[in-house]
Amino acid sequence: MIPQLFVESIDLGDGRSITIETGRLAKQADGSVVVRIGKTVILGTVVSARKASPGIDFLPLTVDYREKFAAAGRFPGGFFKREARPSDSEVLTMRLVDRVLRPLFPSDYHAEVQVMIQLMSYDEDVMPDALAGLAASAALALSDIPFETLISEARVGRIDGKFIINPSRAQLALSDIDMMIGASMDSIAMVEGEMKEISEAEMLEAIKFAHEHIKVQIAAQERLAAAFGKKEVRTYEGEREDEAIYAKVKAAAYDKIYAIASKGSSKQERTAAFAEVKEEVKALFTEEELAENGDLVSKYFYKTNKEAVRNVTLDLGTRLDGRKTTEIRPIWCEVDYLPSVHGSALFTRGETQALATATLGTSREANQIDSPSEQGEEKFYLHYNFPPFSTGEARPLRGTSRREVGHGNLAQRALKNMIPADCPYTIRVVSEVLESNGSSSMATVCAGTLSLMDAGIQMIRPVSGIAMGLITDGERFAVLSDILGDEDHLGDMDFKVTGTSVGITACQMDIKIDGLKYEIMEAALAQARDGRLHILGKLIETLAEPKADVKAYAPKIITRTIPGNFIGALIGPGGKVIQELQKATGTTIVINEVDEQGVIEILGTDPAGIEAVLAKIQSITFKPQMGEAYEVKVIKMLDFGAVVEYTSAPGNEVLLHVSELAWERTENVADVVNMGDVFEVKYLGLDPKTRKEKVSRKALIARPPREEKKE
Repeated sequence: MIPQLFVESIDLGDGRSITIETGRLAKQADGSVVVRIGKTVILGTVVSARKASPGIDFLPLTVDYREKFAAAGRFPGGFFKREARPSDSEVLTMRLVDRVLRPLFPSDYHAEVQVMIQLMSYDEDVMPDALAGLAASAALALSDIPFETLISEARVGRIDGKFIINPSRAQLALSDIDMMIGASMDSIAMVEGEMKEISEAEMLEAIKFAHEHIKVQIAAQERLAAAFGKKEVRTYEGEREDEAIYAKVKAAAYDKIYAIASKGSSKQERTAAFAEVKEEVKALFTEEELAENGDLVSKYFYKTNKEAVRNVTLDLGTRLDGRKTTEIRPIWCEVDYLPSVHGSALFTRGETQALATATLGTSREANQIDSPSEQGEEKFYLHYNFPPFSTGEARPLRGTSRREVGHGNLAQRALKNMIPADCPYTIRVVSEVLESNGSSSMATVCAGTLSLMDAGIQMIRPVSGIAMGLITDGERFAVLSDILGDEDHLGDMDFKVTGTSVGITACQMDIKIDGLKYEIMEAALAQARDGRLHILGKLIETLAEPKADVKAYAPKIITRTIPGNFIGALIGPGGKVIQELQKATGTTIVINEVDEQGVIEILGTDPAGIEAVLAKIQSITFKPQMGEAYEVKVIKMLDFGAVVEYTSAPGNEVLLHVSELAWERTENVADVVNMGDVFEVKYLGLDPKTRKEKVSRKALIARPPREEKKE
């Protein structure tokens, strides 16, 4: 017997609709849904352990998003022909969903939760990552797992001033906005995206547009849960509480923490001072009490610390390091820091430092993208590394983290639209975070900008970035510019904005409270713009404009386009011609066939080598025009003429027949020309008799007058 299917539909308002269904697949999961639009099918499931593991004091949430190659009728690449570790695009989708869901579980719920979202069928007109948040929330809606409020996510694009919800990849290519928004029915929870220098007002308008569509998606989830039969929320064992211990800890620590937070000190000084207060608090308890309730003492100390630090900002308008809410930490920058790289820059803001390098290459170095939902390449890409020493820690190195992928992607999106479309290079920027206390991703944007300008990349405009924070108690609020790590951890919002002097190029926002008003978001954006322009001014002070050319030891790249039928001649049998040419000239030559044309990239550090390649290309593609005169050089003498070579295209030879040497009858070729002689000939096209190319010297010489016959 086929189980009953429950289905709800979501009208996108443009002829498309999304359906969410449940009841037939993955019924042993705590909640499962199938989301469909067009031919795209996504399976979303959620399972949570019945109780937390001993000693766990956090939410062990795992969000996993995978795209099956079979969904697009394709085989996985590689030897094993099996989906392996997640791609960067899959990791980025996991982060988008995780960042919205995580704050919405009860703070005392510590049982393991696993959300799995799988692309099972792919439609090239649908971008599946925009549906992942909907699938995750709908699965939770059908489960008995405690969850505070339903959410959904939507992508916004804009073409010719008109907003589009969940655009296709083809539409996105024409759009000046690519933003993903996550929200509940009442408030925005997450924003991430890239823009082509839009204003703050336009960004808010896009967020509001997406929020209206998200409300419709949440209403559909509620209808589906009601039709399916909403499960009673499971009971779970929450955290232990002891008001007496809390009161004792707060009474002993609050005023001392408040005083330290008001003092305005460095990270190391604060950390040491807070640790000293904690030891004093612990000294108020016996060893037996700490053995039994030490975890509560630590928890309540953190709670007291958070309250005191936040109140300092709300009461006094000052921050942990003594700054005002709008004040940016001191900045210093340096370019050309590394002597052997193509471009480098050091950016330091307070206790955050990033060293960025830019490397230039040919299209052969492009980053290849091969996933079920996207194939292509990136000619500009950025990698971000966050070693443990940057925060003064020693911890295991376990490969590239999801955080590093996400921060690198944000910085890449911030910069990529400022690379000119006609830039011939493939560019890789790498940011090494050397110190971190407050947004290293925004430091990466700034260092990345300077490294590109140092490398001679003619950026459209330089880009800077800033991280904003928020502290509110429901009535009062303070927006913080250039937040510290502690302010990110203890605050209510982490809002990163990048842009040029003209407008915003990328953003990432995570909101940790419900009901954030648009007025506060608007104030944060305005304050962010002031801070961003201040930082941009510091970058321009360091390097006002891109260097006119690449460095002497960096490769120069020249591109040429030739007719497609000449590609084989340039490559040669088995690649012989191009390989010998690269070896002789010390260059790298890449040939791509585009629209039946050969696009040739020549990369080298020696101008003479590049010129030699250009001469060879000209020689191979040389095609004389009928009636035109060309300079030639005699390279071989024959009884019936001379073999000449076009001086502008070495290697191109043609026979100058003895009859075309001079108007007078020529018995001996050497009477007119000799080896090495240089002169001009006229190109006469193909000889109709021999079907060979014909040139003439005499055609460019005045014909002598005929002698009159004597009677």
